[in-house]
Amino acid sequence: MASNVNPTVRRRRLGQELRRLRELKGMTAEEVAERLLVSQSKISRLENGRRSISQRDVRDLCGVYEVEDHRIVDSLMQMAKDSRQQGWWHAFGDIPYSVYIGLETDAASLRVYEPQVVPGLLQTRQYAEALIAGALPESGITDVDKRVSVRVRRQERIRDAEHPLRLWAVIDEAALRRRVGDRQLMREQLEHLVELSHQPHVTVQVLPFDMGAHPGINGQYAILEFPDASDSSVVYIEGVTSDLYLEKANDVQKYSVMYEHLRAQALNVEQTRQFIETIAKDYARESAGHFDD
Repeated sequence: MASNVNPTVRRRRLGQELRRLRELKGMTAEEVAERLLVSQSKISRLENGRRSISQRDVRDLCGVYEVEDHRIVDSLMQMAKDSRQQGWWHAFGDIPYSVYIGLETDAASLRVYEPQVVPGLLQTRQYAEALIAGALPESGITDVDKRVSVRVRRQERIRDAEHPLRLWAVIDEAALRRRVGDRQLMREQLEHLVELSHQPHVTVQVLPFDMGAHPGINGQYAILEFPDASDSSVVYIEGVTSDLYLEKANDVQKYSVMYEHLRAQALNVEQTRQFIETIAKDYARESAGHFDD
């Protein structure tokens, strides 16, 4: 597969274009579904980029929308072909959050709030192993290793010398205090966090306990933005059995405003480094004193 082809993003762009053509035709998704003898949910999933789009689907929809320009049809058919190729993550088998990985792989910037754990892109391998094993106690070693390998591969985005991901992370103090693995592991994780925070494209802020209630109190979320202006921003909310992707402008705006409040209430960059370093030293002293269980 060509390295510049991202099937997840291709599906999103194709779905957006198909929605645009339907709206230009003045048809509802229900009317299109009735014409093609398919379910309305299929049309919605195609337009949302949540379902693989075949070239036959494109041909049928272009017929309904009476698209006469063969260049447009050919372009959409090529996008459908590209969208059915596999991204790098498919080599690891069934990954439950593969849609998110596809979006993250193509994103230009990522704003994330984490209330419980260090964000995945900023984790050491040892921290990731301990975290995943603890969060998924019924998973075998092979499954844990696969998930860790995918997480480490995702981190290449912030190590990319030419086009690094612009990452802004607001992390609750609880994530630093929650001991994942032993104290030595936590010290190394926090030192790694401080080291990464010195990268020009990585910003880390901590939200201390004494800030009290705040807009992120309801839980983790991430906002992804893309280099192509035609790709709408996405709010990602991770779930236990399914994930939520919000793309409506009003939803994205609300979460963006919430994020600005979080950034304003959090410690600034230098205060954050000092705060993290202090906790890391606490872990180091405790580890030297053999306080681990």
